[in-house]
Amino acid sequence: MKDNHYGEIAVIAMRGCEQFTEQVDYYLKDWRKRSGNNQTFIISADCPRFGSGEGKAIIHESMRGKDVYIICDTFNYGVTYKMYGMTVPMSPDDHFADLKRVIAAIGGKARRITVIMPMLYEGRQHKRSGRESLDCATMLQELVSMGVSNILTFDAHDSRICNAIPLAGFDNVRPAYQMIKALVRAVPDVQIDKDHMAIISPDEGAMGRCMYYSSVLGLDIGMFYKRRNYSIVINGKNPIEAHEYLGQDLHGKDAIVVDDMISSGESMLDVCKQLKEKGANRVFCFATFALFTDGFDKFDAAFREGVLDRVLSTNLIYRRPELLKKPWFVEVNMCKYVAYLIDTLNDDDTISSLLNPVKRIQALMDKHRSELASQMKMNFDEK
Repeated sequence: MKDNHYGEIAVIAMRGCEQFTEQVDYYLKDWRKRSGNNQTFIISADCPRFGSGEGKAIIHESMRGKDVYIICDTFNYGVTYKMYGMTVPMSPDDHFADLKRVIAAIGGKARRITVIMPMLYEGRQHKRSGRESLDCATMLQELVSMGVSNILTFDAHDSRICNAIPLAGFDNVRPAYQMIKALVRAVPDVQIDKDHMAIISPDEGAMGRCMYYSSVLGLDIGMFYKRRNYSIVINGKNPIEAHEYLGQDLHGKDAIVVDDMISSGESMLDVCKQLKEKGANRVFCFATFALFTDGFDKFDAAFREGVLDRVLSTNLIYRRPELLKKPWFVEVNMCKYVAYLIDTLNDDDTISSLLNPVKRIQALMDKHRSELASQMKMNFDEK
């Protein structure tokens, strides 16, 4: 372990990120040989609210000279506060305001500030169509103007949003290795090769991440494109009339549908249904962020009907506790990976190998195929 750290690590958990940050802290303490409850890297910080809903940030120790990492989940609606006696769930705007309050409370004393925001605040408002605001770009510029040096995010809706802050650090991390690892653990008999599996993009926007999976796994790729009705607008967008498939025959093959998020899930379920109609064997959904804005009923029904087999998603944002009990859901734990990122950045090393895990994926595939071949041989010998 190198001793030339950039500064002493200080990890601040914004409201709702406490459990995730504790797991990150566990790995950092293990690697940095710290022990005991008093040797934590977590800094105590609070964002209390007044009865009117106004807030402030309080940091309970000096940040001078420290390498600060702030972990913020702006989509954690499970956190609430009191306003005029009413219980109010925190919106993304509330979380972002608290993040700025914490940065302001640091007061420029930290040596460096890195914000780890797994799902970008207003990330879906990344481009302008007509007279619209550019909320995500504005957010990034605001953080940089307050002294943030680096921003780490995961599977950005459009990674080109980094152009809003060309002179600041912006890293877009994709959890491909963790997703594949979770799949082979949850479904040990899955065969990941051209003859037994295909990668499916649910729309044009997801093609980039699907091409990555297709390349590193050596699988064929198919795509659905959304046919929208541009003559009307419902809830701020043009409704989707149909998903049209472009790709090779899927009969007898497993399919992995890859997207950055599941919001209501209607588009994802429609794609899964069509894949089954086209002869797909099992359908697995990879989504970095599982929002489930309309609840789980549709996915429960789809699982019972055999439309989908597994939904794999990370623990980077808030998940309702009941989701973890669903037989179709597989959680992908990202705490160790985030700890790796913090540990490497604090050593002032490059994180390129962490951002591009091709060798780790190939080693995982070799191990999985070897185990699968051994199991098949054992089954054959028993017969």
